[in-house]
Parts: sequence; C-alpha cells; structure tokens
Amino acid sequence: MEATQETHVSLEATLAPSAGSQIQLSEEEIFAAHVGGKLSIPSKVPLASLRDLSIASTPGGAQVSRAIAQDPALAASHTWSSRLVVVVSDGTAVLGLGNIGPRASLPVMEGKSALFKAFGDLDSIPLVLDTTDVDEIIETLVRLRPSYGAVNLEDISAPRCFELEARLIEALDCPVMHDDQHGTAVVVLAALTNAAKVVGKEFSSMRAVISGAGAAGIAVAQILLDAGVGDVVLLDSRGIIHAGRGDLNGVKAAYAAKTNRHGLTGGIHEALDGADVVVGVSSSTIEEAALAGMNQDAIIFALSNPDPEVQPDVAARHAAVVATGRSDYPNQINNVLAFPGIFRGALDAGARRITPAMKLAAAGAIAGLVGADLAADHVVPSPLDPRVAPAVAAAVAGVVG
Repeated sequence: MEATQETHVSLEATLAPSAGSQIQLSEEEIFAAHVGGKLSIPSKVPLASLRDLSIASTPGGAQVSRAIAQDPALAASHTWSSRLVVVVSDGTAVLGLGNIGPRASLPVMEGKSALFKAFGDLDSIPLVLDTTDVDEIIETLVRLRPSYGAVNLEDISAPRCFELEARLIEALDCPVMHDDQHGTAVVVLAALTNAAKVVGKEFSSMRAVISGAGAAGIAVAQILLDAGVGDVVLLDSRGIIHAGRGDLNGVKAAYAAKTNRHGLTGGIHEALDGADVVVGVSSSTIEEAALAGMNQDAIIFALSNPDPEVQPDVAARHAAVVATGRSDYPNQINNVLAFPGIFRGALDAGARRITPAMKLAAAGAIAGLVGADLAADHVVPSPLDPRVAPAVAAAVAGVVG
C-alpha cells in the first residue's frame, strides 16, 4: 500500500516488535529466507530421458512453435503466457520505504509473485524496470506483451500511477490493475460492507473520511462512491481536498469536484466532525482528539503499516468497529484477500479488462464469506482462509460480459 508521505525506516526499526505484536523475527531468519531469492520455476514435464528431451525441447518444441506460427491462437493453450501475471514496479513507492529504486524493490515483488501462486494458483514473475518514465514503461510492456497474460502494477508512486494504469489499459489487450489502488479499495469496501451491518447504518447515510490522497486513497474514494456511500471527504498532507484549493494536481482536482459535497475546509479535525467512517491510508497520525468528534458507532480503519494512524486501543474508545493492516490485530485489511482472485477470475473468463463491476463483485464475495460469524472484531475473513480466492474468482468471472 502506498503512503502519501515518504518514510525511511531502518532495518532495526523494521524488525523491532511493535506493541501488541505476536510475531518476533530475527535479522538472521529474514535474510536466510531471502538468500538466492524467493522464487524458482519448476518444470511441469519430466526431463529424465532422451525421449523427455525430445518432447520438451527439440524436435518437440520446434513442432509446437511451427504450429503457433501458423495459428497464433495456439500460444494461449500451448504456452504459459496467457495465464502468466507480471508484477511490474519501478520501485518508487515501496511499502513505507518510499522511492528505493527497482533493485531494492525486487524482494517485495518476488513476495507478490509468491502470493499469486499460493493464493490464486497463478504463475507470476516480477519485472522491475530501471525507468520512471511513463512512456518508457508502457513501451516496455507493449513490446513484452507476447510473454504474459496480465499486468499487476505494484508500488508505483502517485500521481504517475494513475496515468500509467489508464494508458496501459488502453495500450494492452489484457487485464491490468494497480494493486496498491484497487486491491486496497476492494478489501476496504468488503470490510465496510460488514462493518455497516454491525453498526446498523446504510451506506447512503454515511460520511466517510479518507486520510491520504495517494494511490490507495483515490481508489478507496472511487469505490466508496461507486458503492453508494453518501459523502466522501479526502485529505492530503495539506488538509481537506475541496474545489477552492489552487494547489491540486489534475487527479485531486477531479475528486474535489465529486467529493466533499458540503464544501468542508481545514484539516483532520474538521473532516472528522460528524463523520461515520475514517480510512487511513497515509503515514500521518490521527490525534485522539479528532476522533472524539465522530458520530456514534463510528468505524475506524487505520491501515498504515507498520504503524497505524491511530493505535487500535485508542481507536476503540471512539469506534464500534476498528480495523488495521496488521495481522496481529482483528480485522486485517490485506490486499491478498483481493488480487489473487481478481486476476484469476479475469483470466478464467478471458477478460480483456478489470472493470469497476468486477471490483464491486470481488468486494461482495469477500464480505459474504464472513456470514454468520459477523461481529465487530470479524468483518473480513482471514487472509489465510482458503475459500477467499475461489469465491472472488467466481464472482469476478460472473460479471464478465
């Protein structure tokens, strides 16, 4: 998830256990697990005899290549390309580490590819690009198009990520999604769907405040509007986004025109006065005094990692439902609930694009798995729940037209 403010975290600080953490990790353990990288590519065919080699390599491989040359559609069924996801990053917005560059981003991208395999049963490879130029990234992926079936954009800074995703969707004939935007948004909507049931409120009556107007914040705002939330108020590092501000980039200006219907100005205190929901997707801190102004039965999603915008025990004094991005507290808002199933469903259905309807369907599927276990401390399923990716994939494939 992208943070709106760049944060530089030392290794020691990253490894230090946070308050309430139940997972203790040593530097030795972490580095040992990454030696040689986290990925490998096993062969699906035997290679133990000359017959095996003849089938897999030559003359067998050449025979299949001739067939594909005559009928290019065979590449979809006789190579892995049609179901291969490439995880693409330029290393400009990696977790809370900021712009650390492509080489330093590679361990995170390898991990993402591992998650695709573990949760979506999709083959995936990371591609880290030594350029931040949008045109060059697009040209690179267009030229590589015969090699893959879908693009997962990852950890690319805002506002460039918005232009890049939009232009890639037009340039490529396959699913493209920036997970920092839409994976986060889908899981937030799923959690909010169930949290609203817990507190007995309708979306249409809610005012939601989003602290952070980077990739995740903008996408959360859009999906909440699409889902029918009554009003959405966005904040960036300079305060509430409203039509009267003259310092907004094009993306923020567009959202100033369709959010904040009451024309609020000021900062987080003014935004939260009378709000029903706050979603934190920045590296900023929300003071407890600001939370005190929220409506009764408020909902607080403090998703910044590793340090939430407000600690859960403090948030619980002012909210009926609290969620974080961490695995050591209830209600973890984790993108792995969304992206493996979204890509799996899109590829299963042969979709050329991932649409807003597919994202809404994914959120509904995630929320629906909670079922009778719905409670204030259980508004989303566990990221390790094996039902999630298949349910999301089926829901996404079901809306492909």
